[in-house]
Amino acid sequence: MIPPHWTAHRREEDGEVLGYLAPAGAGAYTPMTPFGHAAGAPSAEAEARAALDARGLAYLADRWLLELPGRAEPITVRIVEVGPDRMRVANADFGYEEADLGHVFTLDVPEPGRLRPA
Repeated sequence: MIPPHWTAHRREEDGEVLGYLAPAGAGAYTPMTPFGHAAGAPSAEAEARAALDARGLAYLADRWLLELPGRAEPITVRIVEVGPDRMRVANADFGYEEADLGHVFTLDVPEPGRLRPA
């Protein structure tokens, strides 16, 4: 679940949540994706908001790497759905034979570090 002390940042045009501002101390905030991945370095509030505005929801189209227990190499996945308490990613890795392409993994939000940009 997104921590209650994170502030939602919404797109001005339609109110869509682009991410969150996580307090980073001394008046700084870390811009976070809706699933809790840092989207920039800690900075002043206006700069953190600008970082989220600049990125928008483009991360949804990106490929990501997911670390799985007992597997040395991460697998490639695509984000299917993101909510305030969970996210779903689909297997997009042709070399991962333990699950079919499109197999969906459910992860907690904020995601605890198993997911990173490809």
